[in-house]
Amino acid sequence: MRIPAHRLLPATALTAASALLTGCFAGAESTTDTGADGKRIRLAMMQPPRSGLSPLSDDAFKLSRWSTAETLVKLDADGDAEPALATKWQQSGRTWTFEIRDGVTFHDGTRLDAEAVVRSLSTAATASPKPRILDGVELTAKAEDADTVTVTTGTEDPLVPQRLSSPQLSILATKAYKGKLVDPLGAGTGPFELTKVNGTSSATLDRYDDYWGGKAKSPGIDVKFVPDGTARAAALRSGEADIVEAVPVSQAALLDKDLITEVPMPRTNTFYLNTEKGVFKDASLRAAAREAIDAESIVKGVYEGRADVAEGLLGPALPWAAELRTPVQRTKAAKADGQTITIGTFTDRAELPEVAAALQQQLQKAGFKVKLEIREYANIESDMLAGDFDAFILSRATILDSGDPAAYLYSDFASDGSFNISQLADTSVDKALKTAGETRTGEARRKAVIAAEAAVLGTDAAVPMLHERVIQGDAAGVVDAAHDPRERELVTADTRVR
Repeated sequence: MRIPAHRLLPATALTAASALLTGCFAGAESTTDTGADGKRIRLAMMQPPRSGLSPLSDDAFKLSRWSTAETLVKLDADGDAEPALATKWQQSGRTWTFEIRDGVTFHDGTRLDAEAVVRSLSTAATASPKPRILDGVELTAKAEDADTVTVTTGTEDPLVPQRLSSPQLSILATKAYKGKLVDPLGAGTGPFELTKVNGTSSATLDRYDDYWGGKAKSPGIDVKFVPDGTARAAALRSGEADIVEAVPVSQAALLDKDLITEVPMPRTNTFYLNTEKGVFKDASLRAAAREAIDAESIVKGVYEGRADVAEGLLGPALPWAAELRTPVQRTKAAKADGQTITIGTFTDRAELPEVAAALQQQLQKAGFKVKLEIREYANIESDMLAGDFDAFILSRATILDSGDPAAYLYSDFASDGSFNISQLADTSVDKALKTAGETRTGEARRKAVIAAEAAVLGTDAAVPMLHERVIQGDAAGVVDAAHDPRERELVTADTRVR
């Protein structure tokens, strides 16, 4: 395979990556411990914790990917709910009844019971902000007896089991809850116990031998947070890491093809436009920006063909979306005439700064003056959510939480959505989102979701550009690492290193 010249690393870059790796992986003496029953798993992850590994934040997905925190239900490949910490459930109007699995203990040795479930769910339901899976949802939990919990919503909700599969609704031991803080250290139920967290640099997990689902095949996991994509790829190439999360597209061609796995995923690279203030308050200028974007050239130039050009917000990971989608009514575009816009994005996903540079050129060619503001995600998120940019480029998972895209659409585009980057407040969009959320699962719900997508696209509050593919690196000795398009699983009880 010919490597494009612009992808070749100069010697200075290689030296810098090696120095970074030395700092990231040195001193982890436990990572080389083979023990009597196998090697510990050395894991290089992209983003460091943002909220002290609180399950009420996006850090919950780290806890899930490390198999340390678990939920009442989990999702199968089709997005349907199946048993986890709950063995069965049934619906009666607004109330769902869940039977709690017997014989489960938390990592501190205490027993899983209905009260523990209620405490975890109630903390999430009353948090500020709420976990996004509960956006627009009024939820209360009650212990009926030691092994039975009822969950009641303000209106009848067909998606309660799927919502309860979100890692942000993980069930933790009493010790985890300290005032407004939630600390998962030693408080999960999974096959691995979180035993140590070193700020934003590393974490250590050890096998929990009393796990209800059977003993894990690896004695533990040593996690290093490595935001630099070049360094993560170099860790796989040099043998310093066993599993590498989110290998950048720019590095994939430099790795042995047998060490990487590429899977189309429900993640859309979207250009969000601020509809509340600034240049893009004008719908015709939003339309002008949409027409200026050449997504195909971005896929070829930045992603080297390892992505799919977007036709809508929902991509090929949900094949039914393309089958149901119809043409969208759009505003006529005005001509840009030197208006200055500021576009924000972040460095944590290596491709995004390149996407921003490509968009800058495309929009300038269309008549806009474009400034870029690029920081680490932790340092830009609050400004992004406050609407401080004219536009923002975000790589966004579309079914991450519930296996159903209605929750993502509500979170990002409802007037009261907790992740409404576009500051969109549109009554027709709100109505379509409400209908989608209330429709029972199946074909009717899928049609309602696509109608909601069309309502959003019609505002040009968001321009979907491309659908990403996850690229994961697994060393030659890794067995049974998960390759999960939803990014919920990575190291499981079956994962081991030969």
